[in-house]
Amino acid sequence: MRYPPSFLDDIRNRVSIASVVGRKVAWDRRKSNPGRGDYWACCPFHGEKSASFHVTEKNGRYYCFGCKETGDIFKFLTDQEGLSFPEAVQRMAEEAGLPMPQFTEEDVRREEQRASLYDVMEAAAAFFEAELQTARGAKARGYLSDRMLPVATQREFRMGYAPDDRNALRAHLLETKIPLDQQIEAGLLVAGDDIPVAYDRFRDRVMFPIRDPRGRVIAFGGRAMAENANAKYVNSPETPLFHKGAVLYHYDKARAAAHSVGSIIAVEGYMDVIAMHRAGFANTVAPLGTALTADQLALLWKTAPEPVLCFDGDSAGTKAAYRALDLALPLLSPGHSLRFALLPDGQDPDDVLKTEGPAALKDVIEKSEALSDVLWKRALAENDRTTPERKAQFERDVEQLLTAIADRKVRSHYQDDMRARLLDLFGRASAVAARKAWTPQKPRAPWKRGQPPPKPWDVQAPASAGLRASAHAAAPIKSAERREGSIVLTLINHPGLLDDFLDDFAAAEFTSRALDSLRKELIDAAALGFPLENGGLRGHLTNRGHGPLLASLDTQAIRLNEWFSVSDAASADARTALTQMIALHRKHVTLERELRLAEAAFAADPTEAMLETLNGIREELRAEAGSEATIAGFGAASGRPQEAIT
Repeated sequence: MRYPPSFLDDIRNRVSIASVVGRKVAWDRRKSNPGRGDYWACCPFHGEKSASFHVTEKNGRYYCFGCKETGDIFKFLTDQEGLSFPEAVQRMAEEAGLPMPQFTEEDVRREEQRASLYDVMEAAAAFFEAELQTARGAKARGYLSDRMLPVATQREFRMGYAPDDRNALRAHLLETKIPLDQQIEAGLLVAGDDIPVAYDRFRDRVMFPIRDPRGRVIAFGGRAMAENANAKYVNSPETPLFHKGAVLYHYDKARAAAHSVGSIIAVEGYMDVIAMHRAGFANTVAPLGTALTADQLALLWKTAPEPVLCFDGDSAGTKAAYRALDLALPLLSPGHSLRFALLPDGQDPDDVLKTEGPAALKDVIEKSEALSDVLWKRALAENDRTTPERKAQFERDVEQLLTAIADRKVRSHYQDDMRARLLDLFGRASAVAARKAWTPQKPRAPWKRGQPPPKPWDVQAPASAGLRASAHAAAPIKSAERREGSIVLTLINHPGLLDDFLDDFAAAEFTSRALDSLRKELIDAAALGFPLENGGLRGHLTNRGHGPLLASLDTQAIRLNEWFSVSDAASADARTALTQMIALHRKHVTLERELRLAEAAFAADPTEAMLETLNGIREELRAEAGSEATIAGFGAASGRPQEAIT
């Protein structure tokens, strides 16, 4: 039996085609736009020197403008790796975390029935649309008119009306030869052992069709016309077509607009989506009456790296934002986060549009706050810091919260960020004033999305020359540059380790501009598949103008006996050294950041307490620079006695 289309769709929705194809090609960084899910590379199906092979996350397909090859993730695996189609499906199912279907006769029947349910839902949608234009739909048309929704918008979103009649839809579908069991299976009727006659689920409601990513109607949401209705909004129940926690309203239309602008916005409900769409925000979606789920968040991240969650400006909206924050925290990954746009108190998007216009709503979206800022604001609002003990508890609670972040690199940067905020908050509040009053010696344009973050040499230190000139102040910096050189040289001489350390190496913040430039060359060479072994990497770097720096690093290794960085050292020892050096370098960067804040605080408020804090950080830097850890067994693989990395 062929695999159910729904199962293949689930795999396509969960597995990024760029991640699959990217294992076989090197992306052209000049033409590709990962934020929009748009990638270019040299075609793996025919030899070429320019990137004419296009992959788009929008539709999960690839196409070569040269040889005209096209397909999806399954075809790519069958053509590139020689897998059979079932083998390709099984591999991708494992990657998606989906169990393979076990087919029985009942499965065959159910899949056939599922396919026919799309026809049932389409027939129901057409019925509701037609009813909106009848005399029975006059009240619903009046409601939509009061909400300033023109007929064109009603048609675009396929709005309809479910009559105030227990049998209207049921009778209509029976007339079109759709049996009761299919109507029940589609969630259109309410049925049960204690219900003698199944009846229409939606009655006297404005109807909003809910579509899957391919644009097929799979469910409905209904807004009650009666003021005393038990529920203002009602959604279809779970059905073979509809799983509420895995669907976003308007996603089928919004994702194209989202890919175009590189951003997607999530609001709270159907009417909010429609209002945003009319105001020019076609890249807007909504969960279906519940809190955002992990599956819905995955859909958002598949479309844009930093979705904007726009919530109503009331306590319920704030709670929804915090729930989304807690959901996202363990799932954060490099480049993927959330932003939060909180509307004025008591208003939803439609209110803002009516009272202040699209420009005001655009301003709210553009001023959305980073997840880290919202996390900090919530921590401040929910904790009492009136005593030393409660301050300590607050600090502990913030640190504990960050342990939820699964990705090690993201967690490390969040810890750095929160330490800096805590340094500003507790007993060193004057550091804030000092930093606001300080004018950089070298003006810099504000950082914009898409640009690399500022490097240490682009940020001028606060005016504390006396402190910098004091004894031992320069030692940590010299030590940091020496370690940076050792890291780079070790990877050049042991290029086989680049794959294992590439993420940490790419995330490292170097203090030396020259070494950082060399680091980027190494990363580019690895990413573009440049031949790294047999001296090829050194030759490439020398041709790129790094010859003098390489010679200097070789001299440093000999002078300081950095034997682990030379090519003769065993790979196991080089790996141990790199692991330790990268960890120590990360610690050094964090301490340097805290040192700058502490110096600013002391310059603004030179008290004994401030001086004690400053000296404590500087002492940590000196200790870190001069006492690198001895690791058990280090050196043995190279035939050396155990000793510290120096």
